Amino acid sequence: MSTNVVQYVVVRRDVLKTLKWPVGALIAQACHACTAVMHNFYNHPDTQNYLKDLDNMHKVILEAKDEESLRSLSSVLTENSIDHKLWIEQPENISTCIAVRPYNKETVQQFFKEFKLFR
Repeated sequence: MSTNVVQYVVVRRDVLKTLKWPVGALIAQACHACTAVMHNFYNHPDTQNYLKDLDNMHKVILEAKDEESLRSLSSVLTENSIDHKLWIEQPENISTCIAVRPYNKETVQQFFKEFKLFR
């Protein structure tokens, strides 16, 4: 796999304090979004390339400050034809995470510069 192929994942940090979600629940949201985007874009050549070397997949996990910033990012990605999944947890109907399909880093990195690494 090319070392330039990466999957960006953005989770809402505020659900940990505001909604009192445990960290495990937030990690589950990221897993849901990653699974959904891989399923939706499974046949894309970049996704297939990414899945060829499972032991060397590269993900970047970032944090959004709130639902508005997450939804804004989703809008920007859509406007720029960047394949992604905005995960909306049900039945709460809360946007919790975005995962993009695997991309060449240089193609998508610009859309994530305002977000910090999730820590």
